[in-house]
Amino acid sequence: MEVPKFIMRFKGKGFSTTRIKLYPFEYLPRRSFSDFKKSFSGDDEVLPVLIVGAGPVGLVLSILLTKLGVRCAVLEKSKIFSQHPQAHFINNRSMEVFRKLNGLAKEIQKLQPPVDLWRKFMYCTSLSGYILGSVDHMQPQGKSFGVVNQWLISAMECSFKDFEQVVSPVSVAHFSQYKLTRLLLKQLENLEFRISNGDGIEELNHRLLGEREILMGHECVSIKATDPCLTVGASFIKEGKKTERKILCKILVGADGAGSTVRKLMGIGMQGERGLQNLVSVHFLSQDLGQYLLHQRPGMLFFIFNTDAIGVLVAHDLSQGEFVLQMPFYPPQQNLKDFSSKVCEELIFKIVGWELKDINVIDIKPWVMHAEVAEKFVACDNRVILAGDAAHRFPPAGGFGMNTGIQDAHNLAWKIASVLQDISPPSILQTYEMERRQIAIFNTRLSVQNFKAAMEVPSALGLDPAAANSVHRIINSGIGSILPSGLQRAILDGIFAAGRAQVSESILNDKNPLGSLRLAKLRRIFDEGKSLQLQFPAEDLGFRYLEGALVPENYNASHAPEAPTGRRRDYVPSAEPGLRLPHMNFRLLPKLSSEEIFSTLDLVSGDKVVFLLIIAPKNESYNLAQAALKVADGFRVSLKICVMWPSGSVKEIGANKTALMSIKDCIHVEEIRRSAPSPSWWDICQMTDRGAILVRPDEHIAWRTKSEVSDPISEMQNVFSLVLLGKRTCLLQEVEAKLKHV
Repeated sequence: MEVPKFIMRFKGKGFSTTRIKLYPFEYLPRRSFSDFKKSFSGDDEVLPVLIVGAGPVGLVLSILLTKLGVRCAVLEKSKIFSQHPQAHFINNRSMEVFRKLNGLAKEIQKLQPPVDLWRKFMYCTSLSGYILGSVDHMQPQGKSFGVVNQWLISAMECSFKDFEQVVSPVSVAHFSQYKLTRLLLKQLENLEFRISNGDGIEELNHRLLGEREILMGHECVSIKATDPCLTVGASFIKEGKKTERKILCKILVGADGAGSTVRKLMGIGMQGERGLQNLVSVHFLSQDLGQYLLHQRPGMLFFIFNTDAIGVLVAHDLSQGEFVLQMPFYPPQQNLKDFSSKVCEELIFKIVGWELKDINVIDIKPWVMHAEVAEKFVACDNRVILAGDAAHRFPPAGGFGMNTGIQDAHNLAWKIASVLQDISPPSILQTYEMERRQIAIFNTRLSVQNFKAAMEVPSALGLDPAAANSVHRIINSGIGSILPSGLQRAILDGIFAAGRAQVSESILNDKNPLGSLRLAKLRRIFDEGKSLQLQFPAEDLGFRYLEGALVPENYNASHAPEAPTGRRRDYVPSAEPGLRLPHMNFRLLPKLSSEEIFSTLDLVSGDKVVFLLIIAPKNESYNLAQAALKVADGFRVSLKICVMWPSGSVKEIGANKTALMSIKDCIHVEEIRRSAPSPSWWDICQMTDRGAILVRPDEHIAWRTKSEVSDPISEMQNVFSLVLLGKRTCLLQEVEAKLKHV
């Protein structure tokens, strides 16, 4: 299900026109944001937003901004889009973002392999050899307690497949990054973006870079802060010569990957662990292997340990026979020349267990695993912003890299739109860093923990990766470094060969006492969920902003995020500020002939900066809604009201028709419970129907109240001041008092 038609109709309705006089905004020049007016006022000669990097994060951000009415363009250093599969797991939250992008989530689900072909991780001596164990990542794990959690337990298995839309209106997906890029480009084409190398534009120094344009082969080489905009130098090759052009923009977003030029030009450092592991990635095709695994051993990841080779095979698409083999790489004793296509074919045969007749090695790439987060995400007076891998780089364990970047873009888009549309001052962009950096730090730690969990399996088999890395360090930095390079290589190869001997058939069997012990330890790791995990529901859907563009509650130690362990935890929905709005199905009221079902996430539109207030059908809540509409109008921000009626409320609606008609810009819906023991909407939110929930344009909760508000106008003034301006109403009242004396 994508964005429903009722949202498209509802978001276009007129909002309250009565402007309350408690705010001094109409007397202040652009809400007293002098710097805002100076740096971000409309100028047709300056591009509002320039995005550097046309990976998934940059492309998603360009779509979101365009849908919000913000003009933007994209620079991409490469001349062509990569065909290397790279990231491939899309978690629930990212798929929820894609639901709002004109059918993208539905298209991904249609094109991805069936879930039964990728739900497992397999551990074996070769793809045709002994199976050491397997893990099904669509099965629920862990224990929970409480009314809501017991409901979640009963539904957890189907929720991971999402057959009944228990915790999310859409399921996770297994879909290669380059295929996702194709779909995103198709979306941008529908939004009238064009891809070019820029040769048709002779001079950009004195005019606007074409909006809705992706300039390929253009590298950002300089950033100069001028008044009132940024001057970006873009280098490209024209007629065989290196040429540079200048582009003027108000906001620059660096979404240019782990080696971000934007980050380096801004002098922003990275904090964390570097060089966790060096690997070689081999992209290859084989229909024979695909068909064999499809019928005999379907799975997503295959961890292979034998005396000849060790590696991880990623099955991107079994039906198409598309794979990526990841292997450890130890420079400088090894270099990329050691991994020719012929050598890689031989290594693949050792991993597979037989010689493939139709193997086609497409690409071979070395890469280094890091776990780092940028020291800051926002620089240059809120005009340069980092997103995606430019801001954080994780181990691939758990698939947090691309997903965290997509959610960066989702958090950032409405804030940029708020600034450029004169709703918020540029300082709201600081809340992007406040919110997303703490998530990036947490996800970095979680990815490292999950990577360490992955290393538990080879360690149990007698292949200690830490020992291998220690030996490599000694050879590089100790007495071994003075030895001839050929001897260094021979020593390294000998040590690794001795290590791989630990997984020989003569040792690794139940009849061998040592092998039996190791296999028993391996079974315990799998049974206890201590191996590499694919899904992290509590983190995918339950990540929480503790401060930023929201009204925080008083927290104690029990509210602090749990330290990551690499173990999977269940997602428990809640309406605490900073969390994503819980999902529940509903119907529109009054009931019409249509029985169409929607998600509460559908109440939030992605086509305009609009806040949402969810209330129960109570007089006190109606009063709060009326006050919220007036206050929102004073802030020049759109607000819509949703009245959430309990199941079976059609008769009540008829009796309360007068009260219902008193609120403008309001939609009425009826919750749908899965079954009789299922919790109500307010139970799922861990609240009562005396409360109310204010939701931001990115579907995260900005504020809530669990009880009746005694002074709705004053409360909503404080709420919108904190969320949109980062300050309390008392500061604005001080400004108003000073103006009265002028």
